Amino acid sequence: MNDVDNSTYVSIKDLGVSDYRAVFADMRAYTRSRTSASADQIWLTEHAPVFTQGQAGKPEHVLAPGDIPVIQSDRGGQVTYHGPGQITVYLLLDLRKKKIGVRDLVSGIESSLQRLLARYDIPSELRPGAPGVYVGPQKIAQLGLRVSKGCSYHGLSLNVDMDLEPFSRINPCGLLDTTVTHMAAFRAVEVGEVKRQLLDCLASELRLPLTD
Repeated sequence: MNDVDNSTYVSIKDLGVSDYRAVFADMRAYTRSRTSASADQIWLTEHAPVFTQGQAGKPEHVLAPGDIPVIQSDRGGQVTYHGPGQITVYLLLDLRKKKIGVRDLVSGIESSLQRLLARYDIPSELRPGAPGVYVGPQKIAQLGLRVSKGCSYHGLSLNVDMDLEPFSRINPCGLLDTTVTHMAAFRAVEVGEVKRQLLDCLASELRLPLTD
């Protein structure tokens, strides 16, 4: 019987409802301390309400945040909102070891989201030059990544069944002509089941061997 190389597997961590600032710090610390032997990981969470601003984010896209904090991040992209009922997935992957380019990673994430939505009979599309996934004119999933030492962190967020009002306090992802929707507008959904389906789609599209 052959020994299994556990370093090739991707471990899954479900953080439940979490504070963005703490998760961001942990994610960055893990990436900075990685070696070639460090395990790849996928973290899933629903954040407490927060606006996050991308590294090159323009402050004018934050319109009226009110009592929701705005936190500066180091991911790509502009401002977005995270809150309960939205699944955020952080992909802590050694791209060099997996021989995945950044463009391939972005494409794989978008394809995973489209495959997931198709399972719920929700038609979706992509927009050239505007990463993410759309249902007609409305955005349903956001992407924002960073790569350091050949390793990715940050990832994606999918609006499942959430309060969409906070998105009206910003220009989501810096887009002036786009509103936001969620899966619950089209189908009855349950966050836990969507998490399971989304992990399956990510594993298939990105060829990730998952382990608990």
